[in-house]
Amino acid sequence: MTYALPSETACDTFMGGAIVGTATRCPNCVRVAVRPECLYPRGVMPSMNNWTLTQGYETRDGIVRWDRFGAGPPVVLLHGTPFSSYVWRDVAAALAADHEVYVWDMLGYGASDKHAGQDVSPRAQALIFAELLSHWGLQRPAVVAHDFGGAVALRAHLLHEANYERLALVDAVAHAPWGTGLFRLVRENPDVFPQLPTEVHEGALRAYVGTASHRGLADGTLSAYLAPWLGDEGQAAFYRQMAQGDESYTNDIQDSYGGLDLPVLVCWGTCDTWLPPEKGEQLAAAIPDARICWLRGAGHLVQEDAPTQLLSALKEFLANER
Repeated sequence: MTYALPSETACDTFMGGAIVGTATRCPNCVRVAVRPECLYPRGVMPSMNNWTLTQGYETRDGIVRWDRFGAGPPVVLLHGTPFSSYVWRDVAAALAADHEVYVWDMLGYGASDKHAGQDVSPRAQALIFAELLSHWGLQRPAVVAHDFGGAVALRAHLLHEANYERLALVDAVAHAPWGTGLFRLVRENPDVFPQLPTEVHEGALRAYVGTASHRGLADGTLSAYLAPWLGDEGQAAFYRQMAQGDESYTNDIQDSYGGLDLPVLVCWGTCDTWLPPEKGEQLAAAIPDARICWLRGAGHLVQEDAPTQLLSALKEFLANER
């Protein structure tokens, strides 16, 4: 068995998250060998079209869905907004060849519970993440965090004694100002957007998420990103997480980045319009001895735009001794 990891030019029809036999090959994809015994020790790795998290953790505000795959040194992957663990599907499958990989949908995101009155702010997510690490029995895992997940991982480490062996920050929210124009507009009008007509919401959502990729998303991939935010519950949850995205949650930790004492890798798409490359330079400069890796031609969704570049950088970073 081999795992086929799509390259930057991979075809849209290949099913990049699937496990395929050696007789099946996409000419535009890179084949990465995976030991069969590492694929399913904790359950079946979901394919791209069947991304299902099988475990749940009860928080005071609802159930958080999570899962783990592979065997080896632990790595935890954090998604951002408005995404879910689905963003890591290909990276998780590839890393599971050599690592025990943990993924989770933050409260109010993906398959995790969504309801009125939830606290889904970076403050709440950081507390939940620290609880999850304890629940999983992970004392010093490697952590890889994208977008809003970067703020969550940094807060958990700096404020809640979550210890990491190393930290990779991928197009991460870390310094204000952050958030797109729509993000800021929702924060200023939190009661208006949940009441938008369904067709208006769906059109705006599709256009908004689509801008996260510089190369463009295949229809099926874009639909998978949109699915958690559809319907009455999903629409309310989408605007809830935006309304609670207060920049104070990074303002109150950013002066502490200089005290980080662990290996840090900053990965950034050179064509990110949500968080421009200057943010990556600012973050790397704020952290002692941090390395920066530029992902050429990638927008904010580097997992979609430059998967082989990202995976290569992460595998090298995770393999290095401190």
